[in-house]
Amino acid sequence: MNSIGLDVAKSKVLAEKLNELLADYSIFYQNVRGYHWNIRGDKFFELHGKFQELYEDLFVKIDEVAERIQTLGHVPNHKFSIYQKEAKVKESTEVADGIKDVKDILESLSIIITLQRELLELSADADDEGTNALMSDYIREQEKLVWMYGAYLN
Repeated sequence: MNSIGLDVAKSKVLAEKLNELLADYSIFYQNVRGYHWNIRGDKFFELHGKFQELYEDLFVKIDEVAERIQTLGHVPNHKFSIYQKEAKVKESTEVADGIKDVKDILESLSIIITLQRELLELSADADDEGTNALMSDYIREQEKLVWMYGAYLN
């Protein structure tokens, strides 16, 4: 058992998967910063503030995920070179078109929610209530964002 009473091997698997999530969140965060900085056109006033809200939330989640990895007794990755290799969320190259930005956000959220559901299963198997509660909260929040950004596109 580790220092918080969880199986060491299961904690290692959780930390590895959380590091994948950390990579996805970090790339997603930087993408959203780019959308915020570079949005142009008639959607500017609607989306500029929304993108700021989103990247500020992602900043908090990045810190929480890294701290959870530490709590499990492991080291969070911190290098963008690792994030770029491991992340399923890919770097955005077109960041000035609001509609494309929202579509990219929805795609990124889909990737992240899927990974968080995997983490829910792993954390339940490990009796890791801390990781489980974190993922459950994130999924609930992000499903609402999917609905809202999807409604924006329609």
